Amino acid sequence: MQAGSLARRYAKALMGLATDKKAVDKVGADLRALAAAFKVSPELGQVLGSTSHPRAARRKVVDALCARLAAHELVKTFCYLLLDKERLVALPDISREIDQMIEARAGRVQAEVVSAVPLTPAQLQQITRTLEQLSGKQVVVEKKHDPALLGGVVARVGDVVYDGSLRTQLRALRDQLSK
Repeated sequence: MQAGSLARRYAKALMGLATDKKAVDKVGADLRALAAAFKVSPELGQVLGSTSHPRAARRKVVDALCARLAAHELVKTFCYLLLDKERLVALPDISREIDQMIEARAGRVQAEVVSAVPLTPAQLQQITRTLEQLSGKQVVVEKKHDPALLGGVVARVGDVVYDGSLRTQLRALRDQLSK
């Protein structure tokens, strides 16, 4: 089974339970915090994902993490399930899927805008407005800079990429001239 589809299945199941308990935002926040812990401490993922450590010891680690984060009971139970199925290492992917579901439910979509130079607030507002018209959803923009673009902007909304960079335009012009 593909890792993405595995994470999506678990995320859908958890989202259904969280919706029933009216705890979608809390569950999403708790999973984000747990995924951040995995990212900050790669050793944590190695220990929790390793069958060489006794399951009881790994369960204590999960208990301590959930207690420290004051995690919702549903998240704690979900972590136990992942531990029992030896799939706790998939938690960051499941968290990402849950975040996408929460955003879609709220009518929002994440966008990454990469520019050669920092954008002015007016430029960013215009790009955001255009992306909202194209996607039909409220767009939450994450800005990045990449001097290699030379000029222009590359925007990624979900799986769709809008490439208006000077580098790409020059490459297309070169290809046309070489024909």
